[in-house]
Amino acid sequence: MHPSAHAKTTPDKPAYIMAATGESVSFKELDERSNQLAHLFRDAGLKPGDSIAIFMDNNGRYYEICWAAQRAGLYYTCISSRLTVGEVAYIIDDCNARLLFASAELSKVAEELLKDGHMPARIERKFAVCGDIPGYEDFEAERAKFPVTPIADETAGTDMLYSSGTTGRPKGVKHPLTGGSIDEDTSLEGLATLLYGMDTNSIYLSPAPLYHAAPLRWSMTVQRLGGTVIVMDHFDAEESLRLIEKHKVTHSQWVPTMFVRMLKMPEEVRAKYDVSSLKVAIHAAAPCPIPVKEQMIEWWGPVIYEYYAGSEGNGFTAINSEEWLAHKGSVGRPLNAIAHICDEEGNELPVGESGTIYFESESQFEYHNDPKKTKEARHPQHATWSTLGDIGRMDEEGYLYLTDRKAFMIISGGVNIYPQEAENVLVMHPSVADVAVIGVPNEDFGEEVKAVVQPINWSDVGPALEADLMEFCKKHLAAIKCPRSIDFEEELPRHPTGKLYKRLIRDRYWGNRDSKIV
Repeated sequence: MHPSAHAKTTPDKPAYIMAATGESVSFKELDERSNQLAHLFRDAGLKPGDSIAIFMDNNGRYYEICWAAQRAGLYYTCISSRLTVGEVAYIIDDCNARLLFASAELSKVAEELLKDGHMPARIERKFAVCGDIPGYEDFEAERAKFPVTPIADETAGTDMLYSSGTTGRPKGVKHPLTGGSIDEDTSLEGLATLLYGMDTNSIYLSPAPLYHAAPLRWSMTVQRLGGTVIVMDHFDAEESLRLIEKHKVTHSQWVPTMFVRMLKMPEEVRAKYDVSSLKVAIHAAAPCPIPVKEQMIEWWGPVIYEYYAGSEGNGFTAINSEEWLAHKGSVGRPLNAIAHICDEEGNELPVGESGTIYFESESQFEYHNDPKKTKEARHPQHATWSTLGDIGRMDEEGYLYLTDRKAFMIISGGVNIYPQEAENVLVMHPSVADVAVIGVPNEDFGEEVKAVVQPINWSDVGPALEADLMEFCKKHLAAIKCPRSIDFEEELPRHPTGKLYKRLIRDRYWGNRDSKIV
C-alpha cells in the first residue's frame, strides 16, 4: 500500500499527529503536499536516482518531504540534528545531495553552513522549513507554486541513511532502487503485519528522532498501512506514558535506555497512567539488560517484542515476550536470513561459542563511497554473507544472543572481555543513570576495565559511590569483567536512538582528546 491510497479511502484520517503541538495532518493533506514537492523536485531538474538532504528536528513537514522524495524516485538522506556544521557538511557532500531542507529550529548550524565554504557546491537550492533562515528559500511559499496532483513519472525512491558514527566516520547505507511503482510492497510491511499485527487501526507512538532508520522506516510503514503515527519532538519518560493513555496507543517502539528511565521514575508516577491499550511495544537498536526487560514485561505485560537488525537490511531476528522468557537475553531467531557465527578467519564456530555474526541473505547493500568498508562487511569466502560487526552466539534452538560490538571488546592479559556484561549490571544500580565500560591502557596487561558513570544525583559522587559500584558489580560478575576504577561524568554522549558514542569516551584515555563523532 501507499499513503496515496488511503488519501482516497480515508482522506480525513490523521496520517500523523505532532504530540507537542497537537498538529494533525490527514492522509489527503500528506498526499497533496508530497505531490507538490515531487513537482518541485522535477522543476529543479532532479530525476530518479538523484539525492536530497534533510536536516531537521521532528516537525510536521518531515514526512511530507520524505514521501515526496519516495514518489519521485529519489534518495533522501536524513541528518542528525545533533551534529556540528562540519559533520553536517560532510554528510550533505558525501550523499551527493542537490537540494537541502533545514528547519528553523536548527538555524544556527544551517546558517553556519553558508560560511567559510562549508556548503557543498553541489547544493543547488536550500529551503527553510517551519520558519525563516537567512539565505534559504521559504519552503511553504515554494511548495505552494505546484499542483497537488501526482507527477507523470512516479517511481519508488528510498532513504540513504548514515551510520551514527559510534565507531568512526559515518557512512551511508545505499540500497539499489527497484525502478518499481511507489506502492510496491516493502519487507517492513510484511513484518509489521505478520509479526506485530499492524493495520489501518494501529496508533503508533514514535518517541525517537525521525532522522534515525528505525523510527523513520517503521512510522512510514504504519502510514503505508493506513494507521496513525503520534510523533514526539523528544523523548520524555512521563510524557510517553501520558500519550499512550491519551491516544490509546496500540503500537510503539523504544530503545533500552528509554525503558531504564521509565523504570526509574517513582512508582506513583508510573501507576498514574493507563497503558492497557498497548498491544505491541517493540525495542531494538541496543542490547537490553535482562532485569530491565523482566521488569518491563511485569509492568506492561507480554507485549514486549524485540528485534535485531541494521540499516543495512541484511538480516532480521525477532522474539516475543513468551519466547524471551524461555530464552532470556536472546534477540530471537532469524526470519529472512541464515545466521552464522564465525571466528576471525571466517570459520564457522560450534553452537554456544561467541564470534562474529554473519547473515546469509540475498539482500544487497553498499557503504556509499567506501568500498573498503563494504568489503570488510562481507565474509571472506561467501559473497552472500555479511556482518554488522557484532559479536554473538547461537543456542541449540537457533536463538541468537548478542555479546558486544567487536570494536568495543577489551583484551586484558590475553583474555577477551565484553564490556556490555558489566554495563548491564551497573545500569541496574539505583544511583546510576547511564554507564559506559571501556578498556584503558595498562602497562602489564595491555588494557584494563574502566567504568564511566553518569550518576542520577551528582551530589553522590565520591569514593564511597565508586567502592559501592565496584562491589555491586563483583556480586554479579567475575572480578576480571568488573571495572578496576570508575570515573564520573555529568552526562554521557549517548545518541537519542540509544546508541552510546563509546569511542568518544575511550579516545580520551588513549590520548585522542579531540575525537569527534565523525
